[in-house]
Amino acid sequence: MYDYDLLVVGSANADLVIGVERRPGAGETVLGSDLAVHPGGKGANQAVAAARLGARTALLARVGDDEHGRLLLDSLREAGADTVGVLVGGAPTGVALITVDPSGDNSIVVSPGANGRLTPSDVRAAASLFHASRVVSTQLEIPLETVVAVVRSLAPDSRFVLNPSPPQPLPSEVLAACDPLIVNEHEAKVILGDSAGVSDEPEDWARLLLAKGPRSVVVTLGGEGALVASSAGVARVPSVKVEAVDTTGAGDAFTAALAWRLGLGEPLAEAAAYAARVGAATVTKEGAQVSFPTAAEVAEL
Repeated sequence: MYDYDLLVVGSANADLVIGVERRPGAGETVLGSDLAVHPGGKGANQAVAAARLGARTALLARVGDDEHGRLLLDSLREAGADTVGVLVGGAPTGVALITVDPSGDNSIVVSPGANGRLTPSDVRAAASLFHASRVVSTQLEIPLETVVAVVRSLAPDSRFVLNPSPPQPLPSEVLAACDPLIVNEHEAKVILGDSAGVSDEPEDWARLLLAKGPRSVVVTLGGEGALVASSAGVARVPSVKVEAVDTTGAGDAFTAALAWRLGLGEPLAEAAAYAARVGAATVTKEGAQVSFPTAAEVAEL
């Protein structure tokens, strides 16, 4: 019996968000809206999103002993996520500077802060969390060596989910553990490198990624849904058409929902279809964690 449906290992940031009519070019200054501060970070986002859906969720992360760190802990606890694995101190809480244009698209610059101090030894010290978790999910806003330690700490029967964001080349050991590797178009092209140019079709990217070693691959396609790839083949998964207000956190909500549903035993395509609905519900509201839907709100779609 697992104590947690999902253990998220990853970043926790304060999101500093400004609305802009258009993003500035090099050397250009533009005026924006009033600054809004939200709890964020891909790890904390996934933990909150999963907990809000009803998953028994824990987060292993590091925050600073500061106002932003307290904001994150409050948000996690309010959503119902277990913060026993959140370490406090060592550096300021990470910060993400986010601009959002009228179409809802965003650009993000991250200062890792305490996230960069989440170490392999922190992972090894949390062995009890890994053995208590059905699925483990992580991202790349923490050091890559820490992600490798996560893979080496997995319980024998647990499932590993990775969203390689921000993207970088991955060790074969990490790729081989992914079930699935979840990427958007940009992340797919970075990981594929030169081989990405052989085709403009996401199905081909998925097959090429699968050949690199993951047990399964999911390529998210924004408003077009997603596609899933495994040894059983490649299939498209449609999304629900909604009016996007803010895409911040949508990918994190998708990943969290997918990881949770896979842990419940759903087939990959079915879990991805549910995750696409969660992502669609997320973009209809502003902000990251404050926009994540409950299971009831997803059902309404």
